[in-house]
Amino acid sequence: MSIRNLDSLFSPRSVVVIGATDRPHSVGGTVWNNLSVGYKGELHAVNPHLTELGGKPVCADLRALATQAGKAPELAVICTPPASIVGLIAELGAMGTRAAIVITAGLSPEQKQAMLDAAQRHTLRILGPNSIGLLVPHLGLNASCAPANAAAGQIAFVSQSSALVTGMLDWANARGIGFSHFISLGEHADVDFGDMLDYLGSDARTRAILLYVESIDSPRKFMSAARAAARNKPVILVKAGRSAPGQQAAASHTGALAGADDVFNAAISRAGMLRVHTLFQLFTAAELLARFRDNRSGRLIVLSNGGGTGVMAADAAAYSGVELSTLSPAMLEQLDAVLPANWSHGNPVNIIGDAPAQRYVDALKILLQDRESAVLFVQAPSAIVPSLEIAQALLPLAQQRPPRLLGCWLGQDNVAEARQLFRQAGVPDYDTPEQAVVAFSFLRTYQRHQAELMETPMADPLGSQPDLARMRELVDFVLADGRDVLTEPEAKELLRLAGVPVTPTRVVPPTPEAAVYAAETVGYPVVIKILSQDIVHKSDVGGVRLNLHDGTEVLTAAQSMLQRVAERQPDARIEGFTVQPMVRRSHSHEVIIGASVDPMFGPVILFGAGGVSVEVVGDHAVALPPLNTSLASSLIGRTRISKLLQGYREVPAADHDAIVHVLLAVSQLLSDIPEIAELDLNPLVVNHEGALALDARVRLSRAKPAGASNFAIRAYPRHLIETVPWKDGGTLTLRPIRPEDEARHLDFFHKLDPEDVRMRMFSSRRSLEHSELARMTQIDYEREMAFLATVTNADGSEETIGSVRGISDPNNDEAEFAVIIRSDMKGKRLGWLLMDKLIRYLRANGTQRVVGTILKENNGMLDLARGLGFTIKRHPEDPDLRWAELPLREAAAPASA
Repeated sequence: MSIRNLDSLFSPRSVVVIGATDRPHSVGGTVWNNLSVGYKGELHAVNPHLTELGGKPVCADLRALATQAGKAPELAVICTPPASIVGLIAELGAMGTRAAIVITAGLSPEQKQAMLDAAQRHTLRILGPNSIGLLVPHLGLNASCAPANAAAGQIAFVSQSSALVTGMLDWANARGIGFSHFISLGEHADVDFGDMLDYLGSDARTRAILLYVESIDSPRKFMSAARAAARNKPVILVKAGRSAPGQQAAASHTGALAGADDVFNAAISRAGMLRVHTLFQLFTAAELLARFRDNRSGRLIVLSNGGGTGVMAADAAAYSGVELSTLSPAMLEQLDAVLPANWSHGNPVNIIGDAPAQRYVDALKILLQDRESAVLFVQAPSAIVPSLEIAQALLPLAQQRPPRLLGCWLGQDNVAEARQLFRQAGVPDYDTPEQAVVAFSFLRTYQRHQAELMETPMADPLGSQPDLARMRELVDFVLADGRDVLTEPEAKELLRLAGVPVTPTRVVPPTPEAAVYAAETVGYPVVIKILSQDIVHKSDVGGVRLNLHDGTEVLTAAQSMLQRVAERQPDARIEGFTVQPMVRRSHSHEVIIGASVDPMFGPVILFGAGGVSVEVVGDHAVALPPLNTSLASSLIGRTRISKLLQGYREVPAADHDAIVHVLLAVSQLLSDIPEIAELDLNPLVVNHEGALALDARVRLSRAKPAGASNFAIRAYPRHLIETVPWKDGGTLTLRPIRPEDEARHLDFFHKLDPEDVRMRMFSSRRSLEHSELARMTQIDYEREMAFLATVTNADGSEETIGSVRGISDPNNDEAEFAVIIRSDMKGKRLGWLLMDKLIRYLRANGTQRVVGTILKENNGMLDLARGLGFTIKRHPEDPDLRWAELPLREAAAPASA
């Protein structure tokens, strides 16, 4: 996570083009010409074969440039052969250049590594190699070999594909779409998507970030940066490679089902981003989220002047999963009063093609009374009333906030003025009803992803600790035995210890008579299964027999099972049989819950329709751990079988809480046992009485691919909770903040004296907006930490009495602190306790120094900072402020105040 020296890449005061030339249609010539057109900074050229280029002197090499310019250029654009790159990067770094764009393609892996090694010694940042370059239109900076320039705008576009960059630039220019930044990552040897999200996420000129992604090299870095950026502005992406030519063979159903694209979708969801499927949809979604982001409508009403357009919109809604609202009787009555008798009397609302402007206004006023719905307005041009007149009449309603109207003016020339009027008023506008409905579906998906972004599950979501000692003993025994696959009884025992209900299972030797004896003990009817470490899926070799009612059936089944296994998998080592009671539950469903480890995003959890046909049916969804109740419910809801689980006709709904409990148990198991590589609960039988695992499979790995440290999203850091003695023999809890603290945090703020608020926030204010509170309480623990000091009241409620926050820069070099104590709690060393807690955390996290800005008259905070070892200086930019800094490289503990 590094934005170090990226300012030199995107806003350089001087640029040198190495390999600049006057040769037509060459890379060096194109880059030089593009920079010469609009760039206002110092521009230099290096080419040993030229002395002048476009009226500017050309230096033979970098040494000559240093002599001529007297200083190093901030940015270098390199257009020379691969063999020259490493030497040029080393020389540029030594000169003091801080960023380079390597246009050159064809570097070998060895050359790329040598280039990075040379750059790292000088913290020189590299875009590329094999990059088209970048454009920053508001600066006139076109450091690229693109065939055209970009218009200025508020959208940033970042692409891995160089060819796509040029095509998209041409397409956008034809449609008048402007950009804050237009960037080709190329082979992203250094600067990657994570860096871009960090940089653009805090860029004031960028209101939306669009990405074209082919691969992610540093997933945890990408996820952390994406989650930070997505809290500030829409991040929308197209991911190439949605379909794979084949799924690599896996030992479990989950491993086979949880494809790379499913996992990528799960990651996008948890990061609060939006994935679309075409490049055109990138810009469609960007416009909608820019204009319509605050809309919270879950349903859609279609208002049109023709039946065909309404039907098209309804079809698109059904295909996109958008719910059309049912008009209430009261609304139907109001519409009857203002519309002709032959109107559609339902949704879509067809007000008939002869509608004058006032009919549109009357209908829209009534429809906007439904606060839970957005309205899609579709107008086909009519000779009776000009479209512009209709747009002007609707404008006051269209501009209401929050926005709830989408526009679709069908046609071109006849509706151009009306469309322009709506766009100027900030109304999202689309060429067809289908485009508008698809865009609205994007909004709903985006809002669901934003909700998942705000979830902060704990690594141990069950709240109760499983029998971790016995779980570890079992796992260690299997690994010491030289195995990586648990037997079915072992797998069930591990899951039982983790809190998953499982069927009791007996293990017997591989003789039919032993199976009969066990069945008599268990009680009929029973299920018998073959027990062998060499058989992955028992049903595939006839290794499972259900519903056996007596000893004769068990004896016959066991004999035939041994014969079938010998025929179908003769090399399998048969260890015995397992015998378990036949579970008969009325109105039951078979589902699968599993886990596997994705090579990019780490552990993933799967839920879906189970049974022997699980891979054929293919009804499943995946999510990234850790899960909580909300995320587990969302995972269940993304499957088709979830509708059956809700109940139908005479079938009662399945116990939703029981399914959620199993999902949370699996999430916690992945955190507690890092050796887990794959896990299947299939089938997990669920009905209104609960959930029960009938079969289980677990594969281990000594590489420890699971564990909370390998989760793509950091769990709530429960281990950082501590209690300390407090006044009157009580205790004080110091813990990380969590989203549920929003109401408590607002109450804490309201109990602060106005002067304390001014000292902390440098302004006098008595309220906090929900969006501000959300940013304070819903944090990414990967790069920010906030600790609360809380006490427990007599009624058991928790109350916040102090807060400290540390926000690290993306490089983790520096963390800025802010601390505030409830006004009636000052003078009790609470500030020291909180600051000490933060300093200990940051030091352990590898942060280099803690800094803070303090008002010069805030003597209490200044004294506390000095007591903690901070150096206090006058702020370089404001004489009314003081700058506090504490190095953390030395492990000296802060002195008590």
